[in-house]
Amino acid sequence: MRVLVICTGNRARSQMAHGWLRRIGGDRVDIYSAGTEPKGVHPIAIQVMSEVGIDISCHTSDHVDRYREDDFDLILTVCDSAREACPVFPGARRVIHRSFEDPDYPDHSESELTEVFRRLRDEIGDYCRELLCEVLE
Repeated sequence: MRVLVICTGNRARSQMAHGWLRRIGGDRVDIYSAGTEPKGVHPIAIQVMSEVGIDISCHTSDHVDRYREDDFDLILTVCDSAREACPVFPGARRVIHRSFEDPDYPDHSESELTEVFRRLRDEIGDYCRELLCEVLE
């Protein structure tokens, strides 16, 4: 199963979902992530994912146009603005939207941001488990 996870910056939410889906799905899934306005993988996303044994440090922040001509079994958008700006993927068999809050609050301290990222990491992980149970059965 080929899956593309999309959010605006391809910085945190889509990167964490990418990591979780790869971990949970194993060899049964081929995961990619991209953004409508890629901004690089957030260092706190890398940190909090490593705390649960998932290494996303080598992930790249790709533009969604890179994948427009590819066929996917599932396109998953994880933020509302990406859903609205997402191009059409003619080869997609299924498109799902599940919005998660943007964890990158500019007015928070690093320790506050880390806690927000941890909470979001866990929410995304729970969702990815449920999603894969549904789509892989």
